[in-house]
Parts: sequence; C-alpha cells; structure tokens
Amino acid sequence: MAPEIHMTGPMCLIENTNGELVANPEALKILSAITQPMVVVAIVGLYRTGKSYLMNKLAGKNIGFSLGSTVESHTKGIWMWCVPHPKKPEHTLVLLDTEGLGDVKKGDNQNDSWIFALAILLSSTFVYNSMGTINQQAMDQLHYVTELTHRIRSKSSPDENENEDSADFVSFFPDFVWTLRDFSLDLEADGQPITADEYLEYSLKLTQGTSEKDKNFNLPRLCIRKFFPKKKCFVFDHPVHCKKLAQLEKLHDEELDPEFVQQVADFCSYIFSNSKTKTLSGGIKVNGPRLESLVLTYIDAISSGDLPCMENAILALAQIENSVAVQKAIAHYDQQMGQKVQLPTETLQELLDMHRVSEREATEVFMKNSFKDVDHLFQKKLAVQLVKKRDDFCKQNQEASSDRCSALLQDIFSPLEEEVKMGIYSKPGGYCLFIQKLQDLKKKYHEEPRKGIQAEEILQTYLKSKESVTDAILQTDKILTKKEKEIEVEHAKAESAQASAKMVEEMQIKYQQMMEEKEKSYQEHVKQLTEKIERERAQLLEEQERTLTSKLQEQARLLKERCQGESTQLQNEIQKLQKTLEKKTKRYMSHKLKI
Repeated sequence: MAPEIHMTGPMCLIENTNGELVANPEALKILSAITQPMVVVAIVGLYRTGKSYLMNKLAGKNIGFSLGSTVESHTKGIWMWCVPHPKKPEHTLVLLDTEGLGDVKKGDNQNDSWIFALAILLSSTFVYNSMGTINQQAMDQLHYVTELTHRIRSKSSPDENENEDSADFVSFFPDFVWTLRDFSLDLEADGQPITADEYLEYSLKLTQGTSEKDKNFNLPRLCIRKFFPKKKCFVFDHPVHCKKLAQLEKLHDEELDPEFVQQVADFCSYIFSNSKTKTLSGGIKVNGPRLESLVLTYIDAISSGDLPCMENAILALAQIENSVAVQKAIAHYDQQMGQKVQLPTETLQELLDMHRVSEREATEVFMKNSFKDVDHLFQKKLAVQLVKKRDDFCKQNQEASSDRCSALLQDIFSPLEEEVKMGIYSKPGGYCLFIQKLQDLKKKYHEEPRKGIQAEEILQTYLKSKESVTDAILQTDKILTKKEKEIEVEHAKAESAQASAKMVEEMQIKYQQMMEEKEKSYQEHVKQLTEKIERERAQLLEEQERTLTSKLQEQARLLKERCQGESTQLQNEIQKLQKTLEKKTKRYMSHKLKI
C-alpha cells in the first residue's frame, strides 16, 4: 500500500524568481515519496479571478492556496497541493495553482506563456478561469493557446509539416474546463435555454470569411477545438457582495450566495468524478516520481533555451525507471535464489532449473516496471547480469561441493590412512584387506547425501593421490604371485580409466545442460519481449485510434458548421429573391389593374 500523504497545505513546486523558473527540491522530495497514480488538476487564468478559491475547495479546505486581495498576482510560479483523492481509492489528487496571467508588474508575457505551457504539460485536467462571458476579449486573453505549437514539441524530431505535429498534441493534452466567474447573462441562444457546455460550443463557433479579422477571430477557437477534444464549461454567479470579497476564504457557505455554493459543489463533483489519471504515451500512469521527472525535464529544457518535448521527457523518464526496473528484477532474483537454493545442489540441472524459474520471474518484474526500452538496452543489461549471477551460482555450487566432498573424504578415509601408517596392511594378504576396506569406504562415501556435482571428481583426485600407497601395499604383499600382482595393476588401471571416462561424460552432460540453459534463457527473454511489444502495439493503436477519432469528429463538426453556414446563406439569398419576386409581381399586378 502506498504511503499516506501528509501535506497540510500547498507548497511551491516551480518557483518564478526574476523571470527564471526553478523546481523546488522540497516539493520534488514530496512527489518522489508518492507511489500512487495521480490525477493532476491545474488551473490557469488572469490574476485576481479567484483561481485559488476553487483549488482550495477541491482540496476540501477554505484556506490553503493564497487568495490575495490586491491588484497584483499573489501566487508566484506554480504551487502544488497533494491530497488523497476523495473518490478514487489509492489515488492522489494533485492540485496545481498557477501564477496569475497578465500581472502588470511583469512587463512582458514571456513568463506567462511558459506557466501556461507547463500547466498543460503536467496536468490531466486543465482549468481555464476567467471573468464574465466568453466574448472576443476573453478569447484575446486566451492567446496563449495559439502559441502552444511554438512552446511545446510532441516529438524530438518533428515532421516538416507543423500542422501534423501539432495534431499529435491531442494524444497527450489534458481535458479542458472553462470556468466563468461572476457570470451575469442568462444562458440562452436564439431565445432558447442552453447549458453551460452548449454555451461554450456556441462561443467556439467559427465565422465564415477569409479576412485578417476573420482569421484572428477563428484562431483561438480553432486551437481550443483542435487541442482539447473533451471540453466542459461551468458558470458561477457572484459569490457575495463585492465589499466582502476580500474575506471570501473566511466566509461560511451560509454567508455566500446559495446558487454560487451549488455551482462550486457541481464543479468539484465533476472534477472528482471525471478527471482522469495523468497518463503518458503507451498507457503509462503517472505517479509521484514520474511527475517529479517530468517537472525536472521540462524546467531543464526551458532553462537551456529549448522547447519542452513530450517525447524527450518520456525517454528521460524511461532511462530512470528502466534502471530501477533492472535493480528490482535483480533484487527479486537474489531473493528467490536465496530462498530456494541450498548449496551444493545434487546436480547441475537442479541449480539450473531454480535459476530458470527465478530468471523468468525477474524478467517479468522488469517487463512490468519498464517502458520505452529503446533497442532493448536495459533488457540486455538485465540478461548480462542474470548470466553473471547464474555463473556465480555455478561457481559457488562447485566450490561448495568441493569443500563438502573434501571434508567427507577426510572424515571417511582418515582412519584408513592411519592404519596404513601403522603398517596394518604391510603383510601377506594385506593388499586384499586394503582393497576391501577401500571399497567399503568408497561405498560409504557414495551413500552420503548432498555431495554435489564435484563428488566423483574429488573422489577420483583423492584416489589418484593414493595410487603410490596402493602400489606399495601391493608390492609388499608376499602372498600374491607376480602374475596376480600384474593382474591387480591392470585392474586398477582399468578402474581408473573407467572413472576418468565417467568424469568426461559428466563434464559433457554439464556442458550440454549449460548450452540448453542458455537457449532456454534466450527463448524466455524473446517470449516476454514479444508479449510486451504486442501489448505496447495494441496500446499505441488504441491511442492512435482515439486521436484519429477526435480529429475526425472535429473535422465533422467544422464541416457541419460550414454546411449550416452555407445553407443559411443560401436560404437568405432565396428569401431575398422571393421578396424581390413578390415586389415585382405586385408591381406587375398593380400595373395590369390600371390598364
């Protein structure tokens, strides 16, 4: 379970000092500790339009983000407040309150444009807050949206066709919510009541014409329609008499206009229920560390004079997360092998089987935690480390087996060595007694469990080192004839040769097992990689389909409006012709009657 969030109030996330944007390390530290998926809501608008009040309400508080009460922007930079999501368990609601746009003290709007762009890039729901109605002045104040293609790049190497590149923004841009404060008009169109959403759509209608004035009129409307397929609008009455506005955060709901209170409640309910988890290309859900990485990447780009690039941000994030994914995979492998393996194993295959299971699970951990692994570099790093881990285990297994067998030989054969020193077998018939004792001890050695893969090699090495002792006992045994001694020597050579052949066969088996293990390991990596590629391809196709659908829907709306405009124009022309015809008919009839 993700750790609880303890932010009693907002904190500056991106500081704006003397026109320079800098990420706040303390805020980034808070983000890095939140592992839950995040719903990120950013609000932007002119200064002194009540943005902070709405954000405090989303946080469930009256006091938090500074409201200010003067004619200058009170919030500087971008402030963050992370709270538990009220309707999505195990999710964090991140509220971003931005510096008021258009502050007279700033001199130019360069900083405002970057604040606007960052709010777009970091959020999953973008709230634009303005005063009054949606008129041309309101659209002119929203000129920042027309500059987005000059402030943001979707790809590190954009297409030559800029329009095509800007259309890619739709796939990662947030949902758009326009909040209209102190709205005093009746929601009507052509004498019929309409909803706030219908009012927004009505206000975004394009004018027919190609003049410069028509282009300026249509440009912000086209950008909003193109960049934000999902749009929502809320209107708010005056909350209270203007003299009490300075104390708005201290007033209780019963002291405010009831209609305003209900409108705020509806706004909050919509945000809680409809704002999506911040998601990157490929279906990657953003958590605290990922949001931290996005902030740093975008701020670094702006500081260095580059444009924030979504693709670069994702690649930078992938570098960090894929490195962590490798570490997690290795940690899982070490944990599993530590629990399963008891060295020495009886056979090499036993160890390789445990390695293969742990390797498969480790690869699954990597696949689950990695993304955008360009050219599979990090998976290759993982594979190299797992091979080294396997080889290390094989070496440790061999050493453990050697140590175990050497200790066993010492325990089992040391009494025999003492007897040889005491000359017990240096007598007639001693050789047969020695060989019988040797066979009994070899049998006892073979019966000992968990000697491991070096059991036969260590035994044969030991016996070979004692061949001179065996030969000396054989030569001193007077009871055996010369022929019998020659037979015993040949028998010993044959037994040694047979043991050597067995060792060679075992080495060949081990080599074959290692080769088979490498092939199985390769096939497992290929299998899991193929499955991940298929999942990512399906997600990409789904994203492309959503983007294409949004573009087609917008084109269909534009075509419909154009047809409706042309139809209206045609009907007007027909009406004019009908009126002209009626006038001429009346004139003709009047003239005819006079005649």
